[in-house]
This record gives sequence, structure tokens and C-alpha cells, in this order.
Amino acid sequence: MMIFWIICASMLVIALLFVMLPLWLGNLKNNNVERDSANLEIFRDQIAEMDADLRNGLLTQDMYDQGKRELQSRLVDEVGETSAASTVAVRNPLKVLALALAVIFPLSAVGLYWQIGNRHALLQQESNVSSDQFASVRSAPALKALEEKVAAKPEDADSLFQLARSYAELERFTDAVQAYDKLTQLIPNEAQLWADYADVLAMASGKTLVGTPTKLLDKALALEPDNFKALALSGSAAMERGDYAGAVRHWEQLLKLIPKDNENAKIVESGIQNARVLLAQKTGGKIPALTRESAPREETQTVQAGKEAISGAVVLSSAIKAQASPEDTLFVLVRAAQGPKMPLAIVRKQVKDLPLKFTLDDSTAMSPQMKMSNFDQVVVIAKISKSGNPITQPGDLQGTSAVMKPGTKGVKLSIDTVAP
Repeated sequence: MMIFWIICASMLVIALLFVMLPLWLGNLKNNNVERDSANLEIFRDQIAEMDADLRNGLLTQDMYDQGKRELQSRLVDEVGETSAASTVAVRNPLKVLALALAVIFPLSAVGLYWQIGNRHALLQQESNVSSDQFASVRSAPALKALEEKVAAKPEDADSLFQLARSYAELERFTDAVQAYDKLTQLIPNEAQLWADYADVLAMASGKTLVGTPTKLLDKALALEPDNFKALALSGSAAMERGDYAGAVRHWEQLLKLIPKDNENAKIVESGIQNARVLLAQKTGGKIPALTRESAPREETQTVQAGKEAISGAVVLSSAIKAQASPEDTLFVLVRAAQGPKMPLAIVRKQVKDLPLKFTLDDSTAMSPQMKMSNFDQVVVIAKISKSGNPITQPGDLQGTSAVMKPGTKGVKLSIDTVAP
């Protein structure tokens, strides 16, 4: 806002100069001179009339001389008074007007803006500008200068926050962890800092949120239960450790914070349904459908119910068999070839169950609105996950079938690749 007022003051000064200078430097017309000129002209006219009367015999010579002397005497008196008055200093009213305008204009402008202007808009702009100071830096010289600034003033939380963000964006996660650790000591009651701290710590710890990152997220949610990032990461952490009920709880809370028409809502809804189907398989219960009004509704089925089942067998390639443990989780799922990536049907087993014969149909659908029978083309995916998370992570073993129609029988699927 300070910059705004400086600009306004500069423009006001320029406007006043345009108005005041002509008034201040301008001179009043000399009314005394004009009056003397008028008196002299009248004297000449009267002398001319007297000359005419003398020629026409209307005046005698004595009368003419006496009248002329009286006119001359009166003219001398009037001119003398004017000259004396001209020597008296007269205040220029234009200068007074200029000074008055110099006071009235600024007061009127500020008062008018204060009444009809939008002062809150200025405050919002100021807030936006101040937040830009935390923008991350990427160039080596700028980063070095920022590091030196933080080293000189370790208590400068603003600079430390900017340094932490810069490290994170440059994927220097170990350095970012150290910066966020110091930052949370300086500002322990800021939920967003704890969520960011958990994020970079997970990236620095093999991309896992289990353990200390989860504790940091718990601190963030204790400070701010509706923190967007903390809710999202807490749901992922719950999925990673197999706490599907916790994932549903966190992501349902997150879903309340997202506008219904936002694309992120679909991603969160997909994650919730994924967690629900895994929870149902784990507990042996039924899979509850989404209750949110924005949940997709699809009533049309492309094939007759009961004929959509896909069956086949899954084997593990001998080339990567050594990378799997008998207790690792095995997922076999069906996904639409085009469209949402959420599984349409899924079964959960273990590696020790391989080779596995499977059958997937609408009875194993994740929700009534997302069934195999609603799609013309699908793919079957078999995946071995050490974390127990159906969401593909680096190091997972998987195999994918060709595109097929619901109802295909005798599918042969080999788990033969490692997810990057």
C-alpha cells in the first residue's frame, strides 16, 4: 500500500503544479493604469467639446480658459491619487487562491477515496505482494546468496522458509529436511510447515510416509484439522500402512474442502473407493458407495449382467521371482482401457497363492456406479506390492494384459516387469 500512496502523492503534486504555477506567477492587471488612460481620454473629449463651443460662439474666451484650467486641475488630482495608490503594496489574490488549492485538493482527493474507494483491495494486493518474497530460487548464485543470508541470520524465519522451499523444488530433500526442522523450531504452531516437513522427509526417506512423516502429519492436523496437504498425505500414509479406514476418514474430510466441479475431487473420490474396496476385502464386509452428490452415476450397462465376467490365470515370471516374497500382497484388477484409472473390479491375494486362477465380474466392483459392464474395453492388471498399496509405486512387480472386452475367458497374465 505504501507504493500506492507514493504514486498517488506524486500524481497529485504534478496536478497541483499545473494549477498553482500559473496562479502564483501570474500578475494582476494594473487597474490604476487603465483608470488613468480612461481619465485622459475623457479629458481630451471634454477639451474637444469646449474647443467646438468656442468656435461656435457658445463660450467666451474667459469661460473657455477657466473651464480648461478646471479640467487640467481635476486631471492632475486624479492622476496623482492613482500614482500614490500604485505605490502601496497590494496582495495578489491569485497567490492566496493557489495556496488554498494546495490544501483543498489533497484533502478532497483523500477524503473522496476514503469514502468510495476500495481500501480492502489494496490490502489484498499488499498481502499478495508480500507472499511473493517466499518464492523459491533456482539459480546457483541466488541460492548461494540466500544460504549466506540464512547463515548470517538463523532466526530469520522468512528467509529460512524460502530456502526450505527452494531445496524442495530443487529435489535437495535432505537439505530441505534440515531447513524445515529448524523452521518448525522457530514457528512450532504453523500446520502447513509440519505438512511440508513431512512431505520432504518422506521424499528423503525412500518416498515413504510411514514412521516419522506420519507423526509430523499428526502434528499438522492437531493444529489445523482441515489442512489440505496434511489430510491428503495422511490418507496416503494410512493406505501405505494398510489402515484403509484411516485413509477413508482423512480423504472424506479432504473431499469436503474441494468444490464439486474441481477435477481433484474425482481423484480423491477414486482414492476413497479404492480404500473402501480394500477395507471390505480385509474385513469381509460389503463395499459402501460414495455418498457425495457429485459421485458419478452411470445407469447404462453395455452387456447383460452376468456375462461381463473375465477369467484367467496369473503366473510370476521366473526372471523376477527372486524379487518377490511369499507374503507380499498380490492384486488382480480390471481397469477401463480409456477413462478413469480407478479399478472396476479387484481381488487381493498373496504371492504364495501363485499361480492363481481368477474371476472378476460386477460382484467385485468397487462401487455400483463403476462396473465392468459399463465399459466396452478393459485391461487386466496383476501387481505385487510390498507396501500393500494398490497404487503403483516404484519397485512394484506387475503385468498387464492386452485390451479386451468384458466377458473374455482364458486370460493368461504374466507378472514380468518392475515398475520404475
